[in-house]
Amino acid sequence: MLRLSGSALLILFITGISSADNWPAWRGLHGDGSSAEKLPLKWSPTENVRWKVKLPGPGSSTPIIWGDRIFLTQSLNKEGSERAVMCFDRSEGKLLWQKSIPFEGKESTHATNPYCSASPVTDGERVIASMGSAGVVCYDFEGKQLWQRDLGIFEHVWGTAASPILYGDLVILNCGPGGRTFLLAMNKKTGEDVWKIEIPGGDRDNKKGGGWIGSWSTPRIVSVDGKDQLIMSWPMAVKAHDPKDGTVLWECEGLTRLVYTSPLISSDAVVAMSGYGGSAVAVKLGGKGDVTTTHRLWHHSKQNPQRIGSGVIVGDHVYMANAGPGTVQCIEVRTGKQLWDTQRLGNSHWGSIVHADGKLFVTDQNGDTHIFAAKPEFESLGKNRLGEHTDASIAISNGELFIRTYQHLWCIGEAKK
Repeated sequence: MLRLSGSALLILFITGISSADNWPAWRGLHGDGSSAEKLPLKWSPTENVRWKVKLPGPGSSTPIIWGDRIFLTQSLNKEGSERAVMCFDRSEGKLLWQKSIPFEGKESTHATNPYCSASPVTDGERVIASMGSAGVVCYDFEGKQLWQRDLGIFEHVWGTAASPILYGDLVILNCGPGGRTFLLAMNKKTGEDVWKIEIPGGDRDNKKGGGWIGSWSTPRIVSVDGKDQLIMSWPMAVKAHDPKDGTVLWECEGLTRLVYTSPLISSDAVVAMSGYGGSAVAVKLGGKGDVTTTHRLWHHSKQNPQRIGSGVIVGDHVYMANAGPGTVQCIEVRTGKQLWDTQRLGNSHWGSIVHADGKLFVTDQNGDTHIFAAKPEFESLGKNRLGEHTDASIAISNGELFIRTYQHLWCIGEAKK
């Protein structure tokens, strides 16, 4: 019985000319934060820095890379009235073009979540970005606007952050959170709706006393017994949708009301984690309908840390870096057993872990990148400090790391001999 994770499938979904050197979406080519690259293990503001470029302001989105182009979303001011896609030359960091869309409305967010937190996505011909209440916009590689969609206002006191993904000719986006929440598939060439599934929303600011609720999760694609499924972590449950029409294929209860992380997928299971100290679950793939009692492998309901960035699965283990109290964890996928969970690396981790060459890399909010081994026994491999606040995840391409801080976009690579 063949089951492939999103790792193998996204190679096919993006285009046939993809290579390991491209990082075309948040969490990379495979959608899981993994790379086949060998990366430098040591850097500082004066060591192994190929270049750095000043950014217009703070931001949390991760850059994406295709060929000689780097794309980044950025609010050009604190108010979010100009929201831009920036295109840089990857060899030296030169700004090639910057295109912004104006937004005259009002959209809530939190001081810790600057506008334009969603990363863009590309298929090598076009780059598509979600700008929250300013809509979704698509450009070609020269900066020509191909289409733009106004999806209405999204209101939540903590703002928006989910990134779009590509599936064949579809661009799929978790639209929300807040009172208006829906899962939307658009034609990537025209921006026209293909399907839309309404999701129960919630009070934008808890003034009615119902409790905070929402999902900032980015979807994942997996093939199960030869059929594609779109996995989403929603408030209270993880669900599989048919990516062709949005129909719910199965669902498993066990998450709590706030979900910041994206689902993690192994060869035969999904691991989903709530935020704000909420629960975590693992679900065996292959079920239909409500699989809570038939396919749930484990459920961690109590004493969980705050989780904002997403983890990775390497082999039989989940590796997770937590926002509070700045610890990293190793958990068995099948059993939920925590092999280590008290390893504190540094400050709070908002960035997601990336995996390359048996090593795990994750940033903390001090701008330190921690490196540790992808194995059940904890082994620290180093720490590299840039000294600038960062909430973003690392992007990897051609043996280089791209790190977005509040001040700069950095390209880290070993000195050329």
